[in-house]
Amino acid sequence: MPPMIRREVQEQIDRGETLPLMEAFYTIQGEGYHKGTAAYFIRIGGCDVGCHWCDVKESWIADLHPPTPTKEIIDQALNYSKTIVVTGGEPLTWDMTLLTQGLKERGAKIHIETSGAYPLTGEWDWICLSPKKLKAPTKEIYEKADELKVIVYNKDDLRFAEEQAQKVNKDCILYLQPEWSRREKVMPLIVDYVMEHPKWRVSLQTHKYLNIP
Repeated sequence: MPPMIRREVQEQIDRGETLPLMEAFYTIQGEGYHKGTAAYFIRIGGCDVGCHWCDVKESWIADLHPPTPTKEIIDQALNYSKTIVVTGGEPLTWDMTLLTQGLKERGAKIHIETSGAYPLTGEWDWICLSPKKLKAPTKEIYEKADELKVIVYNKDDLRFAEEQAQKVNKDCILYLQPEWSRREKVMPLIVDYVMEHPKWRVSLQTHKYLNIP
């Protein structure tokens, strides 16, 4: 791509007019508060949080995913559902204002799954905050999160979970979710912990158990 065109595309991405779309699909939500319900997922490329256990590492490099006009993303989504989940990668790497405005204007309910590591842009009906040790969330997203989902890879993640729970608002729903490759080892820890600390709930990646994309 010639430098001038590349610069123009980057400017469009910076304004949120175009986004690096990795994939988009209609499915059943598999985890967290809305598990078991139908939704259209928009997966945006680009993430520098770098979780070693991430199951979509191919989403990390934004340049690998085609810059797609935001209006086109909106039109396609609303062919399938009025419930839209924006995920990544880390979607807040980019300005989500135009995407959420366009969806809202057409009656959609919009959820986001985010590490919270970047400033919150866009207008959301549900915010699932999944914080990571490598890059702390912003203060604003702690205050606005509807759901806190901490991935448990080892015992220290329970300490981290409590630390994060102290920062969210009082109405935020608290979840502990086993990291998929370690689920057999950490699930007994999580079960015991939730029984001792019932403010927490268990979240499972039910879509993986059921082979739902």
